[in-house]
Amino acid sequence: MATVGWAVLPMSLSGAEGLDLKKECKASYLDGAFHQAGVGRGESLQVREDIRRDEVMWIQPCKASAHQMRYLANLETLRLALNERFFLGLFDFEGHFAIYQQGAYYKAHLDRHTGTSDRIVTIILYLNEGWQTGDGGELKLWTSAAGPNGCYELIEPRMGTMVCFMAEDFWHEVLPATKQRTSITGWFRQRS
Repeated sequence: MATVGWAVLPMSLSGAEGLDLKKECKASYLDGAFHQAGVGRGESLQVREDIRRDEVMWIQPCKASAHQMRYLANLETLRLALNERFFLGLFDFEGHFAIYQQGAYYKAHLDRHTGTSDRIVTIILYLNEGWQTGDGGELKLWTSAAGPNGCYELIEPRMGTMVCFMAEDFWHEVLPATKQRTSITGWFRQRS
């Protein structure tokens, strides 16, 4: 992140930890805890299936399971390290589980809402065991200032892979997958 503003960390947690989070995600989904994701914020929030088709369940730290608390503790260590290294003033984390059914996508976007400045670093953790090249669902991350017209990386959503990038600097999208795709997506924030 120091040189290019983004990083990919394969195997950022153990397979067992990833599977525990995946099981919780699946159980919550079957219990009806997920809802269709929207675009925008507050009164401008809209469900726009032409832009994104994932379903989400927000993580509530006061109600988090032991597995979620362990993941949040790992993120806290990362937040402190980023603050120490880059002086970002990161204050907290907000995030959600995301499920993309077969064929679902999220078109090119930035992670900072218009008119806000609180989301600083995007963190994505993939929870897809046995993911193979050809399964789709890659994160397309544009790595140049040209945004969606420039150079990009394709990152496969394999179990335990974490991706971090500066939220306002990197355009990205989720490409359609051939099977269900699961992740935890969130943001380290500054105070508004």
